[in-house]
This record gives sequence, structure tokens and C-alpha cells, in this order.
Amino acid sequence: MMSSEEFKQRILEGIPSVLPPKKPYETQINHAPKRKAILDESEKKLALKNALRYFDKSFHAELIPEFKEELETYGRIYMYRFRPDYKISARSIEDYPYKSKQAAAIMLMLSNNLDYAVAQHPHELITYGGNGAVFQNWAQYLLTMQYLATMTDDQTLALYSGHPAGLFPSHAGAPRVIVTNGMMIPNYSKPDDWEKFNALGVTQYGQMTAGSFMYIGPQGIVHGTTITVLNAGRKISKGDTDLAGKLFVTAGLGGMSGAQPKAAVIAGCIGVVAEINPKAVQTRYEQGWVDEVYSSLDELIPRIQKAKENKEVVSIAYQGNIVNLWERLESENIHVELGSDQTSLHNPWAGGYYPADVDFEESNRLMAEEPEKFQQLVQETLRRHVTAINKLAQKGMYFFDYGNAFLLEASRAGADIMKDDGKFKYPSYVQDIMGPMCFDYGFGPFRWVCTSSEQSDLDTTDEIARDVLKNLMKESPKEIQQQMQDNITWIEGARENNLVVGSKARILYADSDGRVEIALAFNKAIREGKIKSPIVLGRDHHDVSGTDSPYRETSNIYDGSSFTADMAVQNFVGDSFRGATWVSLHNGGGVGWGEVINGGFGMVIDGSAECDQRIKSMLFWDVNNGINRRSWARNEGATFAIKRAMEKEPLLRVTLPNLVDENLL
Repeated sequence: MMSSEEFKQRILEGIPSVLPPKKPYETQINHAPKRKAILDESEKKLALKNALRYFDKSFHAELIPEFKEELETYGRIYMYRFRPDYKISARSIEDYPYKSKQAAAIMLMLSNNLDYAVAQHPHELITYGGNGAVFQNWAQYLLTMQYLATMTDDQTLALYSGHPAGLFPSHAGAPRVIVTNGMMIPNYSKPDDWEKFNALGVTQYGQMTAGSFMYIGPQGIVHGTTITVLNAGRKISKGDTDLAGKLFVTAGLGGMSGAQPKAAVIAGCIGVVAEINPKAVQTRYEQGWVDEVYSSLDELIPRIQKAKENKEVVSIAYQGNIVNLWERLESENIHVELGSDQTSLHNPWAGGYYPADVDFEESNRLMAEEPEKFQQLVQETLRRHVTAINKLAQKGMYFFDYGNAFLLEASRAGADIMKDDGKFKYPSYVQDIMGPMCFDYGFGPFRWVCTSSEQSDLDTTDEIARDVLKNLMKESPKEIQQQMQDNITWIEGARENNLVVGSKARILYADSDGRVEIALAFNKAIREGKIKSPIVLGRDHHDVSGTDSPYRETSNIYDGSSFTADMAVQNFVGDSFRGATWVSLHNGGGVGWGEVINGGFGMVIDGSAECDQRIKSMLFWDVNNGINRRSWARNEGATFAIKRAMEKEPLLRVTLPNLVDENLL
């Protein structure tokens, strides 16, 4: 076991001055699939030259054949040799060496993203989604940690798609880190552009909270999925929240999608989730996020029937292909009340979705060695997938796209997914649920992390957040009473539901008032010693104003601006000068490279009066920027919410839309 002092010394060392020994490839780890060969010979040499930039010339002769082998074997240069020997996890903030406590908090957060219990492919520095990376390679990790450990509050670290460009003079009120991921010239943002430029080592896919150091394990999406399933149930039951005996079928148990079975149980229904990767199934089962596992449909189908008859609340994993499950449910005439999908279809050709009737290992081989055939099989499977869903929908199933580009990729595959008017047959969950019910009113995934890494601090924050929400609900208008109550119920059961994986973190959906008041109460508790260490505030990029994404976050924007990205960029810039500790801007996210621009932030609060001001300024902007954009798109709930915000803040003046009489048009 490495001592605390030795750990600190390793961090401060950065890239070692003596070449460490090669490390064996650990087969028990869930590794990223081999990426397809896309570089020509001259580009392979360029990739090697790019990788070797991080190392002294004396290392080059030994590293060239090793990095060449990695590039040819895995399609990327990960620099496995330089993976540290110490355990990477969200330690206490005081365990990290630092000159800036804000920088120490960032080290804690990025370490959490690479924790084996959290990361999907930890040795490839991928947190979730098959390609959502914290860094491109281990040299970038080592150098970034060294920079963070040695920087002061008068410096800012610039991170270019995982590459630490360096520390620059700034000032205490500036962000400590500016993160950009995958920011491409627009004409170079096709899927193969990611493959090529990532292989060259010059860009990466940061997903949403992977490359911005704000992932908190599957808890981060459990709450959103719970809210989604609850409200989907209300839609089919005319407001009734009792989902006992109702069946929710979906797919994916990887990073983000691993939240689905837990959310189904919290919502009170039967959750059946298909997953092709046995290691992902085993991880979720061991973590207690899945109650039961089946690999035989002959055994699973009677189990589902029994659960429906007994009105059980249970989560079941099917280790197999989702399409085989859908087809069997349809042929057995089992009524599925709710259906969705959360495979990583933003990444369909590189491990995000697997073809039916081809085993896992053979699929991975085809992906790397016969990519055209693999693509053909995936598209055939998508057509079958949609056919089965259409049949079940005709029998009464409510199906929704869960923001993973399912509808988009199915349409590109030629599946029967379009209506006569050219629109998708099925809604995005944002269009039907999260947009009009949550985002338009400013409710989104506010989150916090206790940097002491102690349960007692998390318990204290849970109590504070609950009390703040209860007090706010007393004065809340009827339009948001349901949202407030759902979140009070959530926070009251948070510890009981055993949601923490990795950092001592919590998430709930709050509006601007809720976020500001909860944060101020946290800051006061730190000041008074009720909370031991600073708290990191943040959110998922999947929020009110963080993301411009026409097939997800802004899919309920109907004024034609859903394909613009002004909101996300304005959000990123505005957060940076209003008090964020770090800000991030990404190309790509849950729906795919080139399909979305999203911005995020992290804010470290330490109990100071200065933090009170940053909280009020930045969190107010971070939410109301998006509400204003949604109001301008003529979203009724957003217009209500922005008018309410203007009544509370006299310095806020926004441009409101004038509505046109449809008869005149």
C-alpha cells in the first residue's frame, strides 16, 4: 500500500525522468474495443511523433516500437507503460499535494472519473459511452496532475482535448482550468474525423461529464431516469404514479446506462435491461444496481410474466442482444407499458451498439477488422429493432428516445421510424417529458461533491438540501409544485437507495432559486464548521442551458434554432467570468460527435463571503441563460419562468417574444 507521502511525490513527479517498466495487459479489466485502422503510413508516423513529444529524446528508441504496436493493436496510443501504480479514486482533498485548494478539488474530481468502480474503460482513460475520455493518453494525465499540484490561484491551466497546454498567468477570480474537447472546424466533424484525429492524438471525445471532470457515477443519471420513468408512467396512467406491475424495457448497462435498473426500482416498476457485454452486466450486479441476471430468454420470459402478475418492483438484466429480447416479447404477446433504449448509438461503429445474432467477441473483431461488414450488420439490426418496437407500440407501448441517437441512427439505417410528414414516429424524452416539465421551468441536474470524501458531510448536505427545498416549496407557484415534491422525495430517500459510486456526491433537479439557496446554505455550513471541507458544485451538461442538441436537450425548441449553438457557447463564456472554478466546452455528447455542442462548469465553495457572491452571480446566469433562450422559442413554461426571474432580479431584462395569431398566418 503506497504511503500518503509517496502518493504526493508521484503526483509531483509528473512524467517520470526514468522510464518505468512495461505493464502487462490486464485481461480482467473492461477494455475499450479496438478502433478501426484509419491512418495511412505517413499519418501513423505523425501519430508516433505526436505521442513522443511528451518524452525526453533518450526514451524515443525504446518507445517507438511499443507505441507503434499499441497503434496497430488497439487503434490508439494509450501509453499503458505510464499508467500509475497507485489507486486512482476520489480521495480526501487533503491527500493531494497542492498550492491551490481549488486545483486540489479538480484533481479529486478527475480522479473520480478514472476510478475502476466508475470508469467504463479505466486503462484507456474512458469514463462512459464507449469513447467519453478524460484524457487521450497517460502522459496527459501525469502532466495535468503535476500542473494542478503546482499551480497557484494566480494561474490558469489550458486543456486542449486532454492535452495540458500549460499554466498561464491569470488572477484569483479567473477559472483555474479551461477545458475544451473535440472543438473542430465544422466541416471536420464527421464520425470518421473523430477516428482519424483521435488516432493522431490531437483531439478527443470528452462526452459531457467525462472530459470535464464532473461525472459522479451512474447516480448522475439515476435521478433523471427516475423522473423520466415516473412522468412517462403519469402520461400513460393519466397522472397516476403507481407503476407496480408495469414493465419498462430498455438496453444498456455501461456507464450512464447502468442507472436504468436502479431508476426503474425507485420509480416502482419492473425494469428489464439488455446488455451484450458480460463484464458490464457483472459490474452492475455486484454493485447492487441489478437484482437478477438472465442469459436465457426461455427463463427470462416466464420471470417477467410472474413479476407482472405479482406486481413486483424488481430490476432484471438480460445478458444478450436487445433486439432478440424485443422480438421475443412481441411474439409472446407480453404487454410492455414503457420502452426506450440507452445503448451508445452516438458511437454506433466503435462499440456503442452490437449486431444481433453475432457474439460479443466476433462483433469486436468485425468492428476492427471488417468495419464495413460490421456497419452493415448494425444497420440490419437497427431495422429489426424498430420493426419489433413498432409492433409493440401498436399494442399500446409508450416508447421514447432517451437521447442516445436511437431515432437518428435508425433513420439513417433505413428503419421504419419516420412518419409521413418526415418527423420521427416516437418522441425524444426531452420533447415529451424533460423539456416542457423540467428544462423550460429551469429544473435540471444540479450536483455536488463533498471533498472530504466522508459520508457524514454527504449526510449533512442531504439534510440541508431537503430543508431548503421544503421551505421553497411553501412559496412555489402551482406550476412547479410537482417538480419540487419529486425532488424532496428523491433527496429523502437518497441514502437509503445506496446511490454513491465513487465520490461522495449527490444530484437533484433544482431550478435557479433552488440551486442558489442550496449552495448558499452549503457555504454557510462550511463557514460554521458543520461541513469539514470545501464542496464542488456542478451539473450535468444535460441541462437547461448547457447544451445545444437538436435531437435531445433542445429537441423541444421549435423556432428553427435547435441547430444553432449560441446558447452553449454563451453559457461557457458567461460562467467563466461569473465565478466558475473551471469551465468546459465540448463537441459531442450523448448523441454523437458533430451532433451537439455542450458546456459545463465546476465551482469550489469554501465558506467565504466571496463564494456567496460567486454562487449568486454564476448559478443565476447558468440557469436563466437557458430559460431565456427557451422563452424566445415561444415555450410557454419558459416564458412563465423568465418573467418570474425578472420579478425577483431587477437587473435582469430579457427580450420576450410576441406571439402571432395563427389565423393571420
